[in-house]
Amino acid sequence: MSSDVPASPAPENPGFDRNAWLLAARPRTLAVAVGPIAVATAVASSEGGARLLPALAALLGAVLLQLGSNFANDVFDFEKGADTDDRVGPPRATQLGLLTPAQMKQGMWCVFGAAVLVGLYLVYVGGWPIVAIGVASIVAAITYTGGPWPFGYHGLGDVMVFLFFGIVAVVGAFYVQTLAATSSALLASLPVGALATATLVVNNVRDRETDIVAGKRTMAVRLGARGGRLEYVALVSFAYWMLPIFHLVCERSLFVYLPLLSLPRACQLLDRVYRNDDPAVLNPALGATAQLGLVYSVLLAIGWWL
Repeated sequence: MSSDVPASPAPENPGFDRNAWLLAARPRTLAVAVGPIAVATAVASSEGGARLLPALAALLGAVLLQLGSNFANDVFDFEKGADTDDRVGPPRATQLGLLTPAQMKQGMWCVFGAAVLVGLYLVYVGGWPIVAIGVASIVAAITYTGGPWPFGYHGLGDVMVFLFFGIVAVVGAFYVQTLAATSSALLASLPVGALATATLVVNNVRDRETDIVAGKRTMAVRLGARGGRLEYVALVSFAYWMLPIFHLVCERSLFVYLPLLSLPRACQLLDRVYRNDDPAVLNPALGATAQLGLVYSVLLAIGWWL
């Protein structure tokens, strides 16, 4: 995933370094956590159940989970040999020696601890289903690249991102506001998850060669470079084909087509990613895809609310 912070030389004795932690945080990826909450709140509002404090708590919890996941990926990919000096993507804090693996793990647990504190309020609001969602989300964030069987190394990363950054995030945020789960919330979660997964696909297509060496069998490795690019095209296209479903099945007004305002940018990215596997092209495309997901989600939320 992309980063906003340039690399700096590794210190001989790594200590607290704000820039190093900012590098590990990968600020641009945090936008992936915002879109689902916006969509969930808009759907809840349309059904008379939007609640500000639970929505804000869900947003904070989602950002913390994304941040903890970034820290986990930084350290576990390094320990498993996926992040080396041959890395073609943006630099990683542990890889560069800016932070030790122990420091990164401490940071990861601190962030997940903060997420648990936020979760206590959400459990008070939404009950025990939120415990299940919270525990599953933290376990998924860690075992994506960590543990004895990291599912990101076995081609399941795309499925898990679609599930947790789409369905679980939207339906969960909808639930803490309405104490219900509806088909509208489920349908609204699908394009959100598709665009979040498309962001991961760019990352995996870019890292395909080094992942092969490290034994990381992502979908881009399994499908090949062209297959990975076709997966990206399918996911982004799917998000826009969902709009008539919202209009006809969920009986939303024509405002629900507002995400079409982002279609020109989507077409640019589709052309760029499909025609290239050059890291110099894919690195900016990764951040741009995350931004596309946020813009699409905000426009969908506005259209659904209107």
